[in-house]
Amino acid sequence: MAPVSERAWPAGAATGIGSLPGTDAGEAAAVVFGELPEFPHLPELPARGVGADLIGRTAGLLVDLAVEEVPSGYRVAAHPGRDHRRAVDLLRWDLDAVQEAASGAKVIKTQLAGPWTLAAGIELPRGHRVLTDRGAVREFTESALEGLAAHVAELKSRTGAEVVVQFDEPSLPDVLAGALSTPSGYGTVPAVAEPEARELLSTAIERAEKITGQPVVVHCCATRPPVGLLREAGAGALALDATRLDGSPAKLLDELGEAWDGGVHLFLGLVPALDPGKPVTLKEVAEPALRLTSRLGFNRSILAERAVPTPTCGFAGATPAWLRRALSLTRDLGKAFVEPPEGW
Repeated sequence: MAPVSERAWPAGAATGIGSLPGTDAGEAAAVVFGELPEFPHLPELPARGVGADLIGRTAGLLVDLAVEEVPSGYRVAAHPGRDHRRAVDLLRWDLDAVQEAASGAKVIKTQLAGPWTLAAGIELPRGHRVLTDRGAVREFTESALEGLAAHVAELKSRTGAEVVVQFDEPSLPDVLAGALSTPSGYGTVPAVAEPEARELLSTAIERAEKITGQPVVVHCCATRPPVGLLREAGAGALALDATRLDGSPAKLLDELGEAWDGGVHLFLGLVPALDPGKPVTLKEVAEPALRLTSRLGFNRSILAERAVPTPTCGFAGATPAWLRRALSLTRDLGKAFVEPPEGW
């Protein structure tokens, strides 16, 4: 087992969440590695359709399991067909593009669906979510982790960089709340108890740490992310939409403070993912982070030590012009966390 390092990314680094607009993998990789040279990520281009979105892309990593597209989404398939092969091919083309753009990169982040979001986003043959069958949930998690090991090895081989894994868990709050619909649409899937959710996440995080030797990022951009659960599951970093944290209840703020104080890094979503339609200054996008440190009682130096600025979410709906402006702002925020401009 490789020991988990303190962090692979340098102080002052900034990164993205994952998705970009458009369909050109080469252009996307060039933009990411050009704008975020200290902590680039493997771009995702969901506009390409089936196999390019979060669930389809992760399904392309599965070992001995396959999916196909049906009118309601993705469903387990008896054997790999056209849809599954498309997901595999898209990821391979993305790796080709990253290999071309990654000259000199020291670290790169890759993203996939976390175990609960994956289980919520794929159907069993009869139409019920994988989430409803705990044996199937374990099987899919194990398959994805086996595929992740091969993916990380290939990414390291192609780029020579250390790899940081990010599990995306947008569905986790609904899984915990029992808010996901059944096939009929008239009912909801029973809630998953927090201890069970934590145990499976812990398994996934521990395995990913063993694969990479790096802290694992868990991304959840919900208004009230389950910070305590994610920390207890072993996440080395939490990626959150910091613009949604104003007005958070005391319990969530306490959990954030305990996580940060305990050494967990916060990937703070600060730069709008969509063009706000008006000029935006660096100070304006930094304000939620500055307010958060004040509310939690930390010195602002913690932003340099244990924070990474990101956009608030993925850029799938952004214009190319805003994408470049937003990534530039994100990169400048990282530098400002280390050397605050005069007047901050």
